[in-house]
Amino acid sequence: MPLPRPRILLAALTLMCAGAAAASLLPPRAAPHLAPLPNDIYVWQRAWTPALGQAMDQAAPDIAAWRVLAAEVSAEGRVAPVLLNDARLAALRGHLAGRPVILVVRIDGRLSDTDPAPLLAAALAPLERWREAGVAVAGLEIDHDCPTSRLPFYARFLTDLRARLGGGGPGGTRLSITALPTWLSAPALADVVAVPDEVVLQVHAVAAPTDGLFNPAQAARWVAAYGQRFGTPFRVALPDYGARVSWNADDSLATVEGETPLLGGGAHAAELMARPADVAAFLNDLRAKAPPNLKGIAWFRLPTAEDHRAWSLATWAAVARGQTPIGHIVAQAEATATPGLSSLVLVNDGTADAELPASLDLPAGCPLGDGANGYARDPLATQATPRLVRLSPGLLPPGERRAAGWLRCPESPSPPVIHVRP
Repeated sequence: MPLPRPRILLAALTLMCAGAAAASLLPPRAAPHLAPLPNDIYVWQRAWTPALGQAMDQAAPDIAAWRVLAAEVSAEGRVAPVLLNDARLAALRGHLAGRPVILVVRIDGRLSDTDPAPLLAAALAPLERWREAGVAVAGLEIDHDCPTSRLPFYARFLTDLRARLGGGGPGGTRLSITALPTWLSAPALADVVAVPDEVVLQVHAVAAPTDGLFNPAQAARWVAAYGQRFGTPFRVALPDYGARVSWNADDSLATVEGETPLLGGGAHAAELMARPADVAAFLNDLRAKAPPNLKGIAWFRLPTAEDHRAWSLATWAAVARGQTPIGHIVAQAEATATPGLSSLVLVNDGTADAELPASLDLPAGCPLGDGANGYARDPLATQATPRLVRLSPGLLPPGERRAAGWLRCPESPSPPVIHVRP
C-alpha cells in the first residue's frame, strides 16, 4: 500500500469500564436509512490504555463486530504479537464482551517468502493464544497488501489457511481478508477472493499521499467494480482519521505519522484528513445503491480521546448512524484582566468535528497581536489588514474550544470582531 497505516508502540494496559453512562455521551440515533449497513471497527492501537477501554465501551452500541489487531509479520518474516501477556488479554475481555471478535494478522506487503508454512504458523498462533485467555474469537482476518504479482501465491496461502481453520464449516473459524483496489483488474484476484468467507475492500489510503486519504468518487467506482465482478460478500473499509505525511528532498515518502508522533523528519510535510462530511455523503449514497453482496462497513480506526488525528467519537457515531453532522467554528475575542488585551479563542458550536480555519482576519483597530497553538501572524498582511494564518490543518470537536492567539485593541469600545476564513 503506498500509504501505510500508522503504527504505535505497545504500552502498559490499564483498562477502565465506562458502562452505559459513557454510551449516553454519544449523539442520538438517526432514523433508519434504506439498506442499513452494520458497522465493524478496527481496534488498531497497541497501547491498551483507559482511554481505549472507555472508547470501546462508548462505541459498543453501534458496533456489530470488533476487528482487533493481534499480530504483525514484518517484511523479514518476524512475528510481533500486539498483546504480550495473558493479563492484558484477560483485562480486555470485558470491553470485547457482547460483540464478535475478529483477530487481524497484518503481513507486510514487502514479504517475499515463498514458503507458506511460517505464515500459516504466524496466522494461527493468535487464535490459540486469545482463546486460551478466554476471548471468544469468531474469525481471523489477514491484512496483506501484497503486490499484484504475488496474488497467485496469496491464493495458495489462503487455501491452506482456510483448511486449517476448518474450511468455514460447522465449528470452523471464519476467514476474511483485506483487498486493495489496485488488484481489481488482476485475473488472479478471482482465485484470491474465492477462498475467504468475506472481503474488506479498502478505499482509503491506497493512492499516492499527494492525492489525499479518501476520494469519494473513486471509492464509489471501486465498490461498484468489486460488486459487479465478484460474488464473495464484502465490506467497505472507511476512514475516520488523519495523518501527517512527510517527504524527503527527492520527493520519496519519508514518514507517515498517525496517532503518535514520530522522530522522522523530511524536507516537507502535509496533514491529510478524511473529512466527516465527505465520508457521510459517500456512506449515505452507498446505502441507497448497495451491491447485493455488500454486508457492511469496517471503520479504520476506533477513535479515542488520546488520538488527536482521528475524528471525535461523537462525530464518528453520528456518521456511522447515517447522519450528516455539520461543524461550525466561530472566533471570539475574550477580554482579559489587562485593559485592551483579548484572548483569541476558536469555538465549534456545530454538531461535528470542524476543520480549523485557514486564516483569521483581525480588526484594523488591533495593531498588535499574534497567533498561538498552530496559528501565526501572516507576514504578508498589511498593518491595515492584520491576519493570522493556520500553520497545519486539524479538527476541532463539537463543543470544544481552542486558543488561537491574542490581540490588543486599545481604541476599540466594543469586543473585536474576528472574521473566519475556511
